[in-house]
Amino acid sequence: MSGMRIALVIAVSSGGVGHHVRSLAAGLVADGHRVVVIGPEVTEELFAFTATGASFAAVDIGGGPRPGRDTAAVVRLRALLAGADAVHAHGLRAGALCALARVRRLVVTMHNAPPAVEGPSSLVFPVLQRIVARRADAVLGVSGDLVRRMRACGARRVELAVVTAPPMAPAKRTREEVRSELGVAGERPVLLVVARLAEQKGLDVLLEAAPAITPAGPAPLIAVAGDGPLKKELSTRIDAEGLPVRLLGHRADIPDLLAAADMFVLPSRWEGPSLVIMEALRAGLPVVATRVGGIPDLYAGVALLVPPGDAAALAGEVTHVLDDPDLAERLRRGAAHAAVRLPTVEDTLEQVLRVYASLAKR
Repeated sequence: MSGMRIALVIAVSSGGVGHHVRSLAAGLVADGHRVVVIGPEVTEELFAFTATGASFAAVDIGGGPRPGRDTAAVVRLRALLAGADAVHAHGLRAGALCALARVRRLVVTMHNAPPAVEGPSSLVFPVLQRIVARRADAVLGVSGDLVRRMRACGARRVELAVVTAPPMAPAKRTREEVRSELGVAGERPVLLVVARLAEQKGLDVLLEAAPAITPAGPAPLIAVAGDGPLKKELSTRIDAEGLPVRLLGHRADIPDLLAAADMFVLPSRWEGPSLVIMEALRAGLPVVATRVGGIPDLYAGVALLVPPGDAAALAGEVTHVLDDPDLAERLRRGAAHAAVRLPTVEDTLEQVLRVYASLAKR
């Protein structure tokens, strides 16, 4: 169905959800559709949605409940979305506000499990889930556990979302140049982590595991690319315990870092399909990650998976790969094969256009 008017709605985001929406906007525009991205002004600043050919409308959709601002957002969404052929909200907050605005032909992609919070806020997210489940025309979950969760909440139509990392630009610097910048000499391995410095990413477990990573050869440097609210706390612990971990902050040169790394590690407490693991596999890296969310859906048999929160298991698997060149080579070959089979941007577009078209017919 060509020439649709499609609205993509996003709450405040600084990572994978924003990149996914930008990729989706670019693909839909290229396919001949009129696309507007709706979200907080900061998302346009971070992801430059208008550079894809989409238009942008600012609506203040925060990451947590704010009754006064949320009411204003619902009113503005109702006005902005009245003429859309399809409305595709990304995330629970954006989806719930669109549902409360009673927009027509609403698709909601659930990108994350509800945060582990205490107090009154812990009661809000189950309510928002039920609102999305009962009012959205279709729900897409980025992992099997989210699909099951929304089905249990009563969603009428739920399916697994096809999400992929857009193709990365090639590395601009050589492996040696990047390793020199990191202060890595000789054969010392580099373990790369790309993650927001937040509770969900399990970086405290990584720091606990770091002293127990004891290969026969040189001790590795653990390089963490990303920023976030735990930066000061993690930095203080790294310095106090003398851990072989470097916080690199926000980086725009992830392809360079992947090319310089010997292994990719992700200790998250929860993940969707993990676009950074897709990027690591495309770079041909062995991957050690936690068995959570969408990771086993896509990467079981390709990555080495450990239980979340288990520092000893994480350190053990990382050490195992460092000490066994044959295992590392098998994982590298497996990464190359898996990268070919990963979903593509075209697969994502095919799914959403099929869903949009089915709702337009109704």
